Formats: sequence, C-alpha cells, structure tokens
Amino acid sequence: MKQRYFIELAYNGTRYHGWQIQPKSPSIQEDLQRALSTICREEIAVTGAGRTDTGVHANYYVAHFDSGKDQLDNPQFVYKLNSFLRSDIVIFNIVKVGEEAHARFGAISRTYHYFITRQKDPFAQETSWYNSRPMDVETMNEACRVLFDYVDFTSFSKLHTDVKTNNCRIYQAEWIQEGHQLRFVVKADRFLRNMVRAIVGTLVEVGQGKMTIDEFRRVIETKDRGAAGVSVPASGLFLTDVEYPKEVFVRTVPLD
Repeated sequence: MKQRYFIELAYNGTRYHGWQIQPKSPSIQEDLQRALSTICREEIAVTGAGRTDTGVHANYYVAHFDSGKDQLDNPQFVYKLNSFLRSDIVIFNIVKVGEEAHARFGAISRTYHYFITRQKDPFAQETSWYNSRPMDVETMNEACRVLFDYVDFTSFSKLHTDVKTNNCRIYQAEWIQEGHQLRFVVKADRFLRNMVRAIVGTLVEVGQGKMTIDEFRRVIETKDRGAAGVSVPASGLFLTDVEYPKEVFVRTVPLD
C-alpha cells in the first residue's frame, strides 16, 4: 500500500507556464514530478492545490503525491529533492497524511497577494506591477467591502472555463500601503481562473477615478467579464497560503 504525502513548496513562476503541465512548455508540476520520480525510482504523479497561470508566483503552495516508500518525510530527502530542482523552486517540508487527504479538494481557503510598485525598481520587475499613476487607496478599500455582498463573480472570471459554478465566498479583501508599494490581500474559499488579476484591474480603475463604487457594484451584478477592468500583469501575483481542516493537515511553514 502506498503512503500519501503533502509537500510544502514555493516557486518563482517567471519562467514557467504555471503550475499545471502544459504541452511543450515548462511547468512546476512537470519539474517536481520528474525530480520525485528520479529520486524515488518510481513513477510519481503530483496533484497541486490548484493551477496558477503563466508567470504567477507562490511563496506557499501545497501538493500531494503517493509513493511506495514510507520514509520520505525527513530533512535528508527534502535536501536531496531541492538539489534536483532548479533554484526557482524550493521544497520546505514533506509530511505524511491520510490516504484520503487531497491537496486540491481538501483546501478550505486560499490567500493571494498582489503587489504594485509606485516607484520604478529594477529588482521588482518580476515580482510586481509598476504603475506610478495616482490611486486613492481609501476608495479602493471602500470598493473592496462591496465584494463581501456577493458570491457570483462571473464578471471576474476567464471566459469558457470548465467549472460548474462561478460562486466564491470572499473572506478578506483589502489594500495595504507600504512605502512606495501597494499590496492587495484577498482570501476566499476558492478562486476562478484569472479572478484576482481581474479584480485588481477593476479596483485600480476605481482608485484612479475611472469607475465609481456604484459602477463597481454594477460590474459584479452584470456577470459580464467585458464590464470589468483589464487583467493586470501576472508578475505581481503570489499565492501566499492554502488552508486545510486541522484534522487533514496543519501548515508547518511559519507565515512571515
């Protein structure tokens, strides 16, 4: 009988076409599966907590895999696995879990951060969106509170996806100003394809006076992607947390 493991990791998504395996394109999932299969000398399939798009980063991500070996949850194996992977993927920990534990379907919430730099910074090009135009952060946060009134976020979803519902429950949404940087924090039970980047693009329009709070509300109510703002660049988006019920898995990597 095989043992199931949860693996905690982070990655810089700049050179990857997202988490999920893509034909003829580099992905985190493919690199991780190759490394695990090589070290364990068995074919290993890895299931992630969800897909991230091309260029999106994760400073905390969870995946699971099954192996015939039952002693992989140790620092020596983590060290060996890291030595096989490129420098833009890092493994924090590997933990034994129950056979029913599932990295994607078992998650009860996910948290994303989006970074905007207001000052040109050559060291932030891959990890933020440079936008120096004036923005009213207070008004943007007022618009954030509108999100809590709704569950159907079709207006912020990529078109023609294969999901059964566009309903999501948002638990947190706010802008935080830190020097010349703006950080958008959003936590929900699930996210639609492209949802965070579309919400950020629309909130920026509110902050720049191109859209009122009432118009932002109507964008959500129209359930029309064409009514919302543009999707902001992927470089500023980070998956920062994936949460599970305590009986399934407790995060071992401390939050910053």
